[in-house]
Amino acid sequence: MPRLEAGQPAPAFTLTDQDGRTVSLSDYAGRRLIIFFYPAAMTPGCTTEACDFRDSLASLQSEGYAVVGISPDAPEKLKQFEEKESLTYPLLSDTDKAVLDAYGAYGEKNLYGKKTTGVIRSTIVVDTDQTVLLAKYNVKATGHVASLKKALAAA
Repeated sequence: MPRLEAGQPAPAFTLTDQDGRTVSLSDYAGRRLIIFFYPAAMTPGCTTEACDFRDSLASLQSEGYAVVGISPDAPEKLKQFEEKESLTYPLLSDTDKAVLDAYGAYGEKNLYGKKTTGVIRSTIVVDTDQTVLLAKYNVKATGHVASLKKALAAA
């Protein structure tokens, strides 16, 4: 499974969000975008990570970043997740996992000592020119945004 690296073009995508709207990477041209890939809405780790981004959104936006989350969940489940957790950014549905795959966020992973295939918790930061600024794979849900902010300050 190929993983993205800084300087590579970010793969284009068009997905449906929790409100049924179409969202494309090109919508963010000229802006920096943080894309976080997570396995499943309303699970403990994903809720922790999503709420961390929600709670940090104002400071990320003040630094020039937009945020979107992508999972294989259907838009209806994403809408429930948004409402339950008061999430304030787009949640995109990638049910066929094509975007997850293109970004290297789907494949073989180690889960509790067993090899399995699924979503690899990952975060890709896309620069204003739609190239990858930073790619982080196998991230921890807890404390991820703080770690990401440190990495962005160093980038």
